[in-house]
Amino acid sequence: MIRIASFDLDGTLVDTGDEIAAAANAALRALGFDPREPASIVRHVGHGGRELMRRLLADAGEAASSDRLDAAHDRFDAAYGELAGTRSAVYPGCAAALARIAAAGIAIACTTNKNEAFSHRVLDACGIASHFAIVVGGDTLPFRKPDGRVLRHVVSTLGGSAGATVHVGDSRTDVEAARAAGVAAWAVPWGYNGGEPIESAQPDRVFASFEALASAFGV
Repeated sequence: MIRIASFDLDGTLVDTGDEIAAAANAALRALGFDPREPASIVRHVGHGGRELMRRLLADAGEAASSDRLDAAHDRFDAAYGELAGTRSAVYPGCAAALARIAAAGIAIACTTNKNEAFSHRVLDACGIASHFAIVVGGDTLPFRKPDGRVLRHVVSTLGGSAGATVHVGDSRTDVEAARAAGVAAWAVPWGYNGGEPIESAQPDRVFASFEALASAFGV
């Protein structure tokens, strides 16, 4: 029986692509680059802000030094600090599904590579923060997804077991994180998986809607 449900944030629970792209473009402009089409930015979402900027600089032909990447990341964080939660929208059925899962006594975690403070702001702005027993961001621990220690930390903190835990995400990173932690890898087909279908990552299950996902928990 499932006791813990871990969810990725960006692209799984909430569509944050517009605000992330706006912040990334603000950072690129500050560094002297032309802004990018949002779709070309969103395809890199899922690995945290620093990796997002590294990939965007690489796309622009720059192999950034550590100092340059630090500056790019700082610019992104400053811009996103003004935008986090302002252009976010929960995916259809998300709030109702979380309420059903929580009402069944299943502990819910948000496990994301987004900065933890930004994650809280997005969850609060979307009105779903109250459903989560724990939020683990990309800067909460010394490691991040797909490192299996992230989800093992979630399981340990919530007093559960890997065998009674599922992680739900939209990307290969989420599937790999679940596999590394020994928890079930569930997925949704919307979101930001670098332009490839989530089925290619071979999750245990893929759900076409939050209604179907909630039903899989037996609630």
